[in-house]
Amino acid sequence: MRIGLLTEGGYPYVGGDAGLWCDRLVRGLERHEFDIYALSRSERQEAGGLLPLPPQAGRVRTAPLWREPDHGVTYGRRARRRFAEAYGELAAALCTAPEPGTPHRTPEPSGPEADRFGNALYALAELARDEGGLAGALRSDTAARALERSCRAPGALRAARAARVPDLLEVTARLERALRPLSLDWYEDDGLGAADLCHATTGGAAALAGLLARHFTGVPLLVTEYGVHLRAHYLGASEGTPAVRALLASFHRRLAGEAYRRAACVTPGNTHARRWQERCGADRARLYTVYPGMEASRFTDVGESADCADPYTLVWVGRIEPAKDLVSLLHAFADIRRKEPRARLRVIGSAAGADGTAYLGHCRVLAAQLFPDEAEGVHAVGDNPVSFEEIGGPEVPDLAEAYAAGAVVVLSSVVEGFPISLVEAMFCGRATVSTDVGAVVEVIGGTGLVVPPRNPRALAEACLALLRDPERRERLGAAARARALELFTVEQNVAAFRGIYLEIVSHSPVRRVLVDGAGEPLPFGAPAEARVPGGWTEPRCRRTRPRWAGTAGAPPTVARATVPLQESVPVAGGAR
Repeated sequence: MRIGLLTEGGYPYVGGDAGLWCDRLVRGLERHEFDIYALSRSERQEAGGLLPLPPQAGRVRTAPLWREPDHGVTYGRRARRRFAEAYGELAAALCTAPEPGTPHRTPEPSGPEADRFGNALYALAELARDEGGLAGALRSDTAARALERSCRAPGALRAARAARVPDLLEVTARLERALRPLSLDWYEDDGLGAADLCHATTGGAAALAGLLARHFTGVPLLVTEYGVHLRAHYLGASEGTPAVRALLASFHRRLAGEAYRRAACVTPGNTHARRWQERCGADRARLYTVYPGMEASRFTDVGESADCADPYTLVWVGRIEPAKDLVSLLHAFADIRRKEPRARLRVIGSAAGADGTAYLGHCRVLAAQLFPDEAEGVHAVGDNPVSFEEIGGPEVPDLAEAYAAGAVVVLSSVVEGFPISLVEAMFCGRATVSTDVGAVVEVIGGTGLVVPPRNPRALAEACLALLRDPERRERLGAAARARALELFTVEQNVAAFRGIYLEIVSHSPVRRVLVDGAGEPLPFGAPAEARVPGGWTEPRCRRTRPRWAGTAGAPPTVARATVPLQESVPVAGGAR
């Protein structure tokens, strides 16, 4: 197959958020061809360069979302009228409040407003295709006035009715940025139209590009989310007035619902993400959970080693930021030290951004206050039982050594999606103590201890239970490693997507037909198994009579295919 891989802020650039699993997927499916369509978020990302691509990765096309688009397209009267109508419908769909008496948590998988949003979105896309772009129109006074009318209309959202002129201008600018994929030239027959399947690796702008490819050329869409885009927007939407936040949240909710509704299949990375998608309108019959694939070989030596780690050392590994709640962990460790003086805590990781650096400094100060340096004598150097380290130093040269440094791995987060650090600890055969957030319970599956978040006492009791029971630690560690090898490896991830690709394409209309020498369509020229990788469709000899009916010494009559199977033309109108 030819796969149009749609990424946002990640693969194929170095250091992208989704770079690792996309690269493993492309390399694992060597029988398919991948055309990569990347939406970049920053100039710095593009300056980092591309990852080394395997032979099956074909062309790479990049659209920079961070660059201001060209506003030189001038609309005529008819085009301006089309834009005003379509954008007005889009704004009205964003500002519409639920009907009175409707439960607040009732999802909107379909209905008039969902159809209204989708129809307006595709009408804008068709206008962009006809006129050469939408950048100038989306920032025009027409757009701002349409948004204002929708906010002032009866039945609008309460927060939207309070929007002032600066709020309207800010929302208009943010919507222009979010709708930039509408103006791309990716949706022709020589672009995404030539793909058998579009695979969007996020539910945001990448899924929007996949929706447009489906609308213009009928290419089926697969949406994969290991971190739900809508959830990430909710967690990060702390700036702006309530009106701005409400309107932008409405847009992202509508876009997510449209992507889930139109996708042939949606693959969440865990049950936690699956529940979000179901609440946003995803059809349960088209949801298929595919766990992230992680490289287990780098942890094999530690996981299979018989060497016992320090039985009184707790290890925390990850990216240091406020959501990891290291403060609760330090208070829990103070309780542990009072009951087990030999216990030590090693915090291994680096700070994430300015907030992470400030948070790390606060944790260092708190650790110094809770645990004064201890010395055996007057002339001895004190030793703090809590250490802050980074991977790559002399004591922790790599990630596997970080998990090997202790007997119990701790996760104390208050917000978590898919806990990668827990899976790595499981590969290393370590017993774990975690807080019940995100997909933690689903990942652990009974092979570790789980406590409520923001509860230092419960965290301390669970850690003490494992520190005092080495047999239980060993038993849980072995079970954790077996579970991780069964569910979270690259091999299972690639195998799952291989089957999903075949399933989607096998149920999709044939958009290209074979033709004979005169250019006429060849009915039934592409059998169903033509979509399966391999040599199943090679021309083969067919005997015209049974073997037993042949004349002795006479060669059998052979009928051969005279039309190459690769010769095809695009046909609008679905299957033949």
